[in-house]
Amino acid sequence: MNIHILSRVLSRICQFGALTLCVPAVVAGIYGEIDYLYYLVTALIALLVSVPISWGQRIGPPSDRLGRREGFIAVVLSWLALIALGALPFWLSGAIPSLADAIFESASGYSTTGATILPDIESLSHAHLFQRSFAHWLGGMGIIVLTVAILPELAVGGMQLFSAESTGIGTDKLSPRIVSTARRLWQVYVGLTALLAILLYFGGMNVFDSITHAFGTLATGGFSTKNASIAAFDSLYIESVVTFFMLVSGISFALHYRLLVRRQAGPLMRSEEVRLYLAVYLLFAAAITINLQYRGVYDTVWESARYAIFQAAAIITTTGYGTADFDVWPEFSRYLLVLLMFLGGCAGSTAGGVKVIRLLVVIKDGHVELRKLIFPNLVRPVTINRRAVQASTIQSVLGFFILYITTTVAATAFVLATGVDLVTGVTAVISAMNSIGPGLGLVGPAENYAFLPDACKWILAACMVVGRLEIYTVLVIFTIPFWRR
Repeated sequence: MNIHILSRVLSRICQFGALTLCVPAVVAGIYGEIDYLYYLVTALIALLVSVPISWGQRIGPPSDRLGRREGFIAVVLSWLALIALGALPFWLSGAIPSLADAIFESASGYSTTGATILPDIESLSHAHLFQRSFAHWLGGMGIIVLTVAILPELAVGGMQLFSAESTGIGTDKLSPRIVSTARRLWQVYVGLTALLAILLYFGGMNVFDSITHAFGTLATGGFSTKNASIAAFDSLYIESVVTFFMLVSGISFALHYRLLVRRQAGPLMRSEEVRLYLAVYLLFAAAITINLQYRGVYDTVWESARYAIFQAAAIITTTGYGTADFDVWPEFSRYLLVLLMFLGGCAGSTAGGVKVIRLLVVIKDGHVELRKLIFPNLVRPVTINRRAVQASTIQSVLGFFILYITTTVAATAFVLATGVDLVTGVTAVISAMNSIGPGLGLVGPAENYAFLPDACKWILAACMVVGRLEIYTVLVIFTIPFWRR
């Protein structure tokens, strides 16, 4: 284990965490709130913690080589550190008196889950409301990617960090250097966030709400400054803009970069994953609309379509914003939304879920295997965008599904053991693993997670991290071969 480089990375992460905590402190100062003190104290704690961690650089010979093991450990420990630091201001200020609740809220923020334990969100200070959404925004593109982008000294071996955290099957390198890749992704991310904030401001939101909701939308997080979420604004314009940007955020930002910066529309138009993603969304939105209208939930087709279109986008992109209490919708509509919870967005996007690309690989591999039953000597590779997918990649995808199902089932068993009912427990785990936010039953869109036992909250917080880092990154460090020389 390269303690030298690992210590350097983790100490820089703590320093970066201290820097990010200064932002809500500034917000508190602008609004004249005492909470700036708690953020500055936490930032000081982060800086003090970084000092003994940096002493690890004295262990072993100096090295700039960051291996895969160090990359996995750095990612997991960095996320845990940022979650802990993000929870401290809530706990120290008394806004969230329970440490378990504070950790849950912070984990939900950085993992872009959007589940909350707060019964009255609007009672929070501006600083705390900003921090919740800001955590979304940072976690959306990835703490490690951001750190690599602004700390060039970590560029050597940075691909291990980027690969450990990046979603989907593989990493689309826009540049031979990981630093350039990360910076370009963040340029697009920041640009789209600014554009959305401006559009929301002109739609009637104030500056604070437009910025925080832009953070939550681009990160597909879902934390709102309002108890009623997007429904509080009762604006078709705002719903339409947020729906569009949620769907955009569910598409790979590498494709956005090629379209917006390089003016290359071809990769986006030819992407089979994007086509399947949009087709599934439109199909499910239409089916929910028909079901709502047929069951007479709303008076007009227009109302049914309005709520179905928004909620389908919020769920498939794992954003979790709400304009309606879909837990009171007909069973068929709720069933379709649960299916969308599993799917998620595209690889390389800020969305959670198992990702459309994996579903596409499984579908195509299943089609090939069915043809082989008829033609045993058939040799036909699985192709995505006219490129053959390696057998090892297919095996990895299938292994991911097995591990994903196993982890979800095990986590659900632990949650149910705490005394939670079946519907609530199952959908809470699904929501946490896929970064959704609302579930069904007692954790529906009109409810919160405050009533859950502390043990259940710790389990769900762990599920948020495991799901956000796509299972392998976290679970691999608990295997014996990982620690062998």
